Amino acid sequence: MTGPTPTGDSAPTVESLIARAAPTTPRPLSDLVARLAAEGLVRGITIGGRDAEAAGIGSVGIRGVTEDSRAVRAGSLFVAVPGFHVDGHAYMARAAAAGAAAALAERPVEGAPLPQVIVEAARPALAVAAGWWYGDPSRELGMIGITGTDGKTTTSFLAAAALEAAGLPTGLLGTVETRIGGARDRHEAHVTTPAAPDLQAALAAMVAAGDAAAVVETTSHALALDRVLGVAWDAAVFTNLTHEHLELHGTFEAYRAAKLRLFEALASGSGNPVKRVGARPWPKVAIVNRDDPSAAWFEVAGRQAGARVVSYGVDEDATVRVLSVDEHARRLHVDYAAPSGAGSLDLRLAGRFNVDNALAVVALGEALGLDAAAVRDGLERMPGVPGRMERIDAGQPFSVIVDYAHSPASLRDVLEILGPVALRQGGGLIAVFGSAGERDTAKRPVMGRIAAERCRLVVVTDEDPRGEDRAAIVEAVVAGAESAGGHRGDDVLAIPDRRQAIRTAFDLARPGDVVLLAGKGHERTILYADGGIAWDEAAAAREQLAAMGYPAGGGGTADARTRDDGAPGDAPSGDAPPGGRGA
Repeated sequence: MTGPTPTGDSAPTVESLIARAAPTTPRPLSDLVARLAAEGLVRGITIGGRDAEAAGIGSVGIRGVTEDSRAVRAGSLFVAVPGFHVDGHAYMARAAAAGAAAALAERPVEGAPLPQVIVEAARPALAVAAGWWYGDPSRELGMIGITGTDGKTTTSFLAAAALEAAGLPTGLLGTVETRIGGARDRHEAHVTTPAAPDLQAALAAMVAAGDAAAVVETTSHALALDRVLGVAWDAAVFTNLTHEHLELHGTFEAYRAAKLRLFEALASGSGNPVKRVGARPWPKVAIVNRDDPSAAWFEVAGRQAGARVVSYGVDEDATVRVLSVDEHARRLHVDYAAPSGAGSLDLRLAGRFNVDNALAVVALGEALGLDAAAVRDGLERMPGVPGRMERIDAGQPFSVIVDYAHSPASLRDVLEILGPVALRQGGGLIAVFGSAGERDTAKRPVMGRIAAERCRLVVVTDEDPRGEDRAAIVEAVVAGAESAGGHRGDDVLAIPDRRQAIRTAFDLARPGDVVLLAGKGHERTILYADGGIAWDEAAAAREQLAAMGYPAGGGGTADARTRDDGAPGDAPSGDAPPGGRGA
């Protein structure tokens, strides 16, 4: 987490709050081993290459938990996670040299002078260890997890705004920023839900800072890779489910199953007690978009977990039902029916999809028994999310919109919203976008086709190539555009350099056109095989507009090459590939 939002010279930052909340007293490893054993995760213990009993580690004290060999300090517990790019077992000797007191591993590592607890699987063991070390802070917070292919970030911002308006100080962990105790830091990593130790550290800081609730964008990566295992969830919110992240899950069914794990985790028990939040009991609740084709799966999962299911949408059987929507260029007016009575919202957001995002939070408020007027007030005051339908206006005769849309469904939705805007202005659509490397390859031609069917000009460029051939990624998207009748060199252009692609789109824009810059949104790097190039989409757009003679378009630079994933050969063990974006 970097880039603290200024809050005054003496105001604490997220980083300082997390550091302040970190435990300082060592805890016996034997306590953790007992907990892991109760979870059925312990296979054995080795000390000095020989099998040992739990009594043999009774004197070992732990002063921290990490899966990153670079973060090991004296007394740390190092968890060797087999990752996508590196295997943490190869870094155990380095962890020992850095002062690790013990290790959790899936197999014994010879030559590493550490007590090793051999576990069935390192990822869930890491999550259990992180929760144990930080004192299970989620049990002291009202925990709201928001999952779905699209809409998680905006729904999270709206949920936090509504909870705050209802009198509940609320922390936030998500794609754009982290909030703890009123402090905010921009979240610049390309990972939405942090690794288990970072997640638990942030939750502990929220408790210490006086937050009553926490909103967590909960990705399919986080669920499938056990980053959020052991979190005591109170509410699960489902936005929608479309084609995405099949590079990890393999099939749509597996992708859906990963999302369902959040709802299955609502079940009450010793690890997930019913809590009092803001001086009142909070029920376990499942909030479901009734209009999504997968809605029934999530409703069933919620009911089987013993949660109260509250749905939202235009479906006549939805608990919170849309009655009417009035769309404006920069606002939405929504009338709806809810168990607490009819209501209306004047949102400072554009786009029909934001109706669903807002009603998800209305449904959350209904389910938790929050004051309906306070929820509406919070929603109406929320000004928007950086990099989501963000307008760049330097006085140019065409519109420029920056949006994070990076899936087929989100790109389609944004283009269908902007199409009528362009038509009213007497122009057409231009889309500048790409597709991420080392991610779902099947969506690339689909996105090209979607854009070509809706735009007068498609400019395909880099998003985050990572270790893949950038030209090959662009070609896959171009092929999809050509399948929809696009013509390379005419209305379909392949320009991998993103700055050049933006400038070309602006040069070719006519008065009244709407130019959509999609896929980067708030992100501050473009990831390549050798690291990340610093990038600010809005600033890059302003730079190019300024260079064209629109002086209000001046902005920052986006040139300096930085490392985004650590030095080669010294990567943390396990988890998503460096810079991975979850769903």
